[in-house]
Amino acid sequence: MDEKQFDAIMKRMDSVTKLLAFNIIKDKSVNEQVDALTKAGLKASDIADLLGKTENQIYVTQTFLRKKKKELAKEQPEPQQSMEEQNV
Repeated sequence: MDEKQFDAIMKRMDSVTKLLAFNIIKDKSVNEQVDALTKAGLKASDIADLLGKTENQIYVTQTFLRKKKKELAKEQPEPQQSMEEQNV
């Protein structure tokens, strides 16, 4: 395989990746889109390209989402153990 063929394959792979990403994020808010694409393993620069945002906007959104998740985790009470689990 020569360089030209490899480049053509990579362009098609990029197109397929974008189509799959758009299918995952359609009908979602920007925060949900960024969250889903981050969980899918895309880099901030790739997410920015897909969403038409700057890389900095993606970093800010990712930071906001991480803080929000930490706050939610702190608010949730720990599950209580039953009497049997406490060995009482």
